[in-house]
Amino acid sequence: MMKKDSRWIKLMVGCVTLFAAGVIYAWSVLSGPFKTAFPAWSVSQLQLTFTLTLCTFCLGGLVSGLLAKRFSIKLRMLFAAVLILGGFTVTGTMNGSILLLYLGYGIMAGFGIGIVYNAVIAATNAWFPDKKGIATGALMMSFGFSALFFSKVSQKMFDTASIGWRNTYLTLGAVIGGVILMAAFLVKAPEGMKKVVQASENDVSTKEMLKRASFWKLFAFFTLLAAVGSTAIGFGKNYFVSVGLKENAAVTVAGLLSIFNGFGRLFSGFFYDKAGLRKTQYVTSLVAITSPLLALLAVVFLSPVLGVIGLMLCAFSYGFSPTVSAAMVGGFYGMKHYHLNFPVLNLVLIPASFASTLAGKLFEVSGGYLSTFIVLTCMSVVGLIVNVSIKKA
Repeated sequence: MMKKDSRWIKLMVGCVTLFAAGVIYAWSVLSGPFKTAFPAWSVSQLQLTFTLTLCTFCLGGLVSGLLAKRFSIKLRMLFAAVLILGGFTVTGTMNGSILLLYLGYGIMAGFGIGIVYNAVIAATNAWFPDKKGIATGALMMSFGFSALFFSKVSQKMFDTASIGWRNTYLTLGAVIGGVILMAAFLVKAPEGMKKVVQASENDVSTKEMLKRASFWKLFAFFTLLAAVGSTAIGFGKNYFVSVGLKENAAVTVAGLLSIFNGFGRLFSGFFYDKAGLRKTQYVTSLVAITSPLLALLAVVFLSPVLGVIGLMLCAFSYGFSPTVSAAMVGGFYGMKHYHLNFPVLNLVLIPASFASTLAGKLFEVSGGYLSTFIVLTCMSVVGLIVNVSIKKA
């Protein structure tokens, strides 16, 4: 039987662990020194690193789910800690070969963090069958807030002559790897979990889940939601400048996007628990459509106020994607196969990660953000149509 008085400690451990693992989303700052250290590397080559990281992150979560029945959480996380430490070490000691960057940061670190992400969420959520949304939201918020923290710390370390980018990477690898190493001995699923899931009427195997139309509708909707949110906030500072903000103000406001993203993760989880599935679906689509539409109107009328509100809402709605998708997987298909069902749905990040690249090309061709946000608004409307058709069956 689960001890409810101790499960909140389990949630805190999970949040700290994912806070450390969320370093991968600080790439925009972590990649900064490479432009000077390796001037031959193009922007597109560096951007490919992050796309590769997201892909291996998803694959790491999937592999973690596949191995869940054969290997314990502890063994999987210990392996992940070694991968993350090794990945940052390879990155911090690499020469002029960008292939080493792809191997270290893109593959090893990304894959390791994917393993941790899957193991922590599956184990921690099992303690909260009655509060899936709030537990998932807290975990996702920690993962999202991490980028702001590591961006600030890394930048200061980069700017310190006695440290530099190489020592920064080595330090990050040691610290994050160390946190994951300790968490491997603390993150555990409840002992009564097996008995609980066997009694569930909602349990659906991954094979059966893939046969259901509801899964593919969920996959399509969350791909669109993640694509719109990540693409919009990816423009950040440059977008704010384009609608009339001063350079310094644009930098400051852009830094707040991760905070709104984090709050979106927590709020959506809380709302899911309080209002239920259907109302959460409607609110998710409402925010998803309103945010790019306001950003679009800001471009048309050159309104910095609308621009700030629009992009903040884009970040807020982007936070809905990981939290609501994780909660809906458990609600739709049960917890018995959650360790594998969730990372399969989380593969939405792979197609979604290419949306920002395509949006960048669209911006280059058009010379502005008008056409880009027209497309993003249309994608949100399509998402609404898909969303309202989703049912458990």
